Amino acid sequence: MALILYGAAVSPFVRKVRVLLAEKGLGYELKQINPFRPPPEFLAISPLKLIPVLQDTELPQADTLPDSSVICDYLEHKFPEPALYPRDPYQRARALWFEEYADSGLASQCVRGLFLERVVKRAMRQPCDEALVAETLAVKVPPLFDYLAKQIGSRQFLVGDAFSIADIAIATMIANFQHAGETVDGVRWPQLADYVAAILGRPSFKACLDEETPVIARMRAA
Repeated sequence: MALILYGAAVSPFVRKVRVLLAEKGLGYELKQINPFRPPPEFLAISPLKLIPVLQDTELPQADTLPDSSVICDYLEHKFPEPALYPRDPYQRARALWFEEYADSGLASQCVRGLFLERVVKRAMRQPCDEALVAETLAVKVPPLFDYLAKQIGSRQFLVGDAFSIADIAIATMIANFQHAGETVDGVRWPQLADYVAAILGRPSFKACLDEETPVIARMRAA
């Protein structure tokens, strides 16, 4: 197997890479890694102790790359078709901005302020910080969604007229928002709700989410 992806399937960052791989029609092997209890050998290829890490066994040496954004950029350059990064310099920069918005802004709230509290902590038999969850939902998330709703408007995709890394990055974070029992409010953000439903309904996303759903159910029932 030329491509090996190390990480936990329910991680939005791992899912981001998996969706990109699927959209490009690339085969790979997923090796599950618990980021909270990684094996010692994993730390040698992920110095920041984060997932995912990609291994490209076609390379002769130094064949691993950590960080989902780095991995996706590498795969885009090595396998340029179909293009998932805009070719136009400005549109590409906008796509990268939305990726950063997702990886920093959305991840800090949808994942750390909600998914980790409601799902991961429950699986680890740790108490959920209900005050943090309440603040996340009432105060932190709405401005993030307000911005996205304004950006998407009535368009099908965030950047230009094609599906891109921007859509992958945003939707993968909202998938974890939904795994935590929440949905995008279709009354307050109708166009954003429709956009998210369409992106998460793509075969590349649906395959991942169908695989993850029973895992999430077990984690929440722990």
